[in-house]
Amino acid sequence: MSTATVVGGGPSGLVAAEVLARQGVSVTLYDRMPSVPRKFLLAGHGGMNITHSEDRETFLTRYGRSADALAPMLDAFGPVDLQDWCRDLGEPTFVGTSGRVFPQSFRATPLVRAWLARLGDLGVRLERRHRWTGWAEGGGLRLVGADAAVSTVASDAVVFALGGASWPHLGSDGGWVAPFVGRGISVAPLRAANVGLRVAWSEVFAERFAGAPLKNVALTVRGAATAPARGDAMVTRAGIEGGPVYAIGAAVHDALAGGRCVVDVDLRPDLTVDQLAERLRRRRPKDSASSWLRRSVGLDPVATGLLREAGPLPGDPAPMARLIKAAPVQVDDTMPIDRAISTAGGIAWSEVDDALMLRRLPGTFIAGEMLDWEAPTGGYLLQASFSTGVVAARGAQAWLDRAR
Repeated sequence: MSTATVVGGGPSGLVAAEVLARQGVSVTLYDRMPSVPRKFLLAGHGGMNITHSEDRETFLTRYGRSADALAPMLDAFGPVDLQDWCRDLGEPTFVGTSGRVFPQSFRATPLVRAWLARLGDLGVRLERRHRWTGWAEGGGLRLVGADAAVSTVASDAVVFALGGASWPHLGSDGGWVAPFVGRGISVAPLRAANVGLRVAWSEVFAERFAGAPLKNVALTVRGAATAPARGDAMVTRAGIEGGPVYAIGAAVHDALAGGRCVVDVDLRPDLTVDQLAERLRRRRPKDSASSWLRRSVGLDPVATGLLREAGPLPGDPAPMARLIKAAPVQVDDTMPIDRAISTAGGIAWSEVDDALMLRRLPGTFIAGEMLDWEAPTGGYLLQASFSTGVVAARGAQAWLDRAR
């Protein structure tokens, strides 16, 4: 019987183990944490958004410059396949009003319980509290157990699914980068993705509005050729975060790399500048600026406060309308990587073939966030993690078949 080792107990690693075990391969999965999959369970606390229902072309655009590389992975195991997989585990899915897809229970725990039970039935061995630290001299995997004992593991194929470097206390700390670079493998530096932005608010604004939502806004990185990201953002004492903030993350990173990043906040994305100006002309003689903005265009205090952060408020309708459509926010940096939902960067696509096998290490396959891609929240992260896990496992199976 062929043997395979999977290193990493997140969605990519677990689904790779499942695919291989279904083909009769003897699979052992190693993970450094006492339970798996930690990040998957955490993601399910607020509602388990497993994937998204939008059409393929729109779906692919969410992966930015990595879309071409990920397209074959999503074709091999796409959103419909993932929904079928959930249903087979006893967790049928439904599509929310935003197009996001959720299990009926809206939670990760029932899905994980059923999944781990299935893996047990398939004979997958889960070895927890084992940290991979590199390769031994003979090429085997060097693992350190909870008792600090070092062991070397050899198998016919290996799938690495060690994640990125976000949420390190849940297992993904990026410690795998150095051993891979040491083997001559090109790894783009890991950086924060789906993370809040640092903004030097005035003390008055930060004190008053930290924790306040900016509802139904559209964010655009000035100078970037990307569509506005709509949704609710949240003001924090040190900056801004939320779904639309995460969606423009790649453009923010590019702008910061160029030396300056300004995010324009459209506080009324459903109205044009002309429509806003027309409403603003109805100002009552005794209205304060705050009352004027509230009565004429419905701006709440936090939105008005954001406008004041840009400087003195215009008194004329036309310039005020333009400011409402593009309130500038100077971004100083992103929040640290350990506060990110996910990471960008990782092993270069040129280092793997179409089956996600490392060209420099035949029989070794890569899945999940270890590869150089990024995506916003909304089901896209989990979908690509599952898709690459399936493709890596199928590649490993084909490798084993050829070897036999």
